[in-house]
Amino acid sequence: MVASGDVPAGRLRRPGQPFTAAQQAASKVPQITIYFWIIKILTTAQGEALADYFAFRIDPFIAGGVAFVLLVAALALQFRARQYVAWIYWLTVDMVAIFGTMAADGMHIKLHIKYAASSAFFAVVLTVVFICWYLTERTLSIHSIRTPRREAFYWAAVLATFALGTALGDMTATTLHLGFLASGVMFTLIFAVPGVLHWRFGLNSVVAFWSAYVVTRPVGASYADWLGVPKSVGGLGFGRGPVAIVLTIPIVALVAYLAVTRRDVEQPDPSPPPPAPPARGRHRA
Repeated sequence: MVASGDVPAGRLRRPGQPFTAAQQAASKVPQITIYFWIIKILTTAQGEALADYFAFRIDPFIAGGVAFVLLVAALALQFRARQYVAWIYWLTVDMVAIFGTMAADGMHIKLHIKYAASSAFFAVVLTVVFICWYLTERTLSIHSIRTPRREAFYWAAVLATFALGTALGDMTATTLHLGFLASGVMFTLIFAVPGVLHWRFGLNSVVAFWSAYVVTRPVGASYADWLGVPKSVGGLGFGRGPVAIVLTIPIVALVAYLAVTRRDVEQPDPSPPPPAPPARGRHRA
């Protein structure tokens, strides 16, 4: 599943039209490959387990504050990088997963906001981000993340999707009493739907990508909770800390592999620039 290119819908580049700076700049996000989806789901699961581990051992406000500072530091590294760097990008995603979990859980535990209400709130936030992004840039394609402003919209959307996915997963597992395993299976099936609709029925690639992206959060979080929480609440009782450590190993291995092979690096637009117009003047014999 891939997102569409940098050219807004209905606006194709005419022959001879200059390439934009966004098309020529280096991409700040990876190509959408199987590695992307595997690492994405692993980070959502690891972020859920790690956030819950610290939230239950220290004050949630302190844990959230530390996570926020680390998230800001990771985002600073990401914005300072001139192009996509695997370890910086996935470190930022991981910190978004941890802080997003704490933000969604904090609204429920500390502010006593029901998961249905927080899900609706984060859905509205994500919608607003998408609307502002599209009205400003005329595209929501992740293949267009080649300018600082588009990157800012991108990370705002990512943070909103993590918070929304966390609230959705907790709502189905607890409020709707489906349990963590049933929620994980359900969201796994839902995750596959946008891809099927895209490849078989031509669903818009941008819509398909972001629909699947939102669902990766409850997929990973549900399985992480199922593995980590005590048996008395429907889990296997392995512990949140051990689950987070085990999940970190394949994340580090896959990111290291991509950093070395650069198999997910999206290059600038390879098309040649338009030819220069012929010089005017007298023709030589």
